[in-house]
Amino acid sequence: MPDCGYVYIMASSFKRLYIGVTSDLGVRVRQHKEHRYPDSFTARYRIDHLVYFERYGMIEDAIARETRLKKWSRLKKISLIVENNPTWQDLSEEWGKPIAPYSEKQPS
Repeated sequence: MPDCGYVYIMASSFKRLYIGVTSDLGVRVRQHKEHRYPDSFTARYRIDHLVYFERYGMIEDAIARETRLKKWSRLKKISLIVENNPTWQDLSEEWGKPIAPYSEKQPS
């Protein structure tokens, strides 16, 4: 099985951005949200909303994409986010929450 990778963009409520790469997006996003590394850029600026991500079959491809994205202008990065997530919704907001069991009964 290939060693997959993710490029992701996190944002603060003031739209400060952070671009990263990881092989385990769920774990890495949780680390940002928990401010696991208190002296880090993301913890200092409360950058804890996942607003964009891409999945790659190989981590090397994700690293190459991260390198390209980091060279983009801020405007181009914002355009990428808005094109895919116009409301800047936290894409990980529901991750880890329990899912209600399926029921054929329709709600009243």
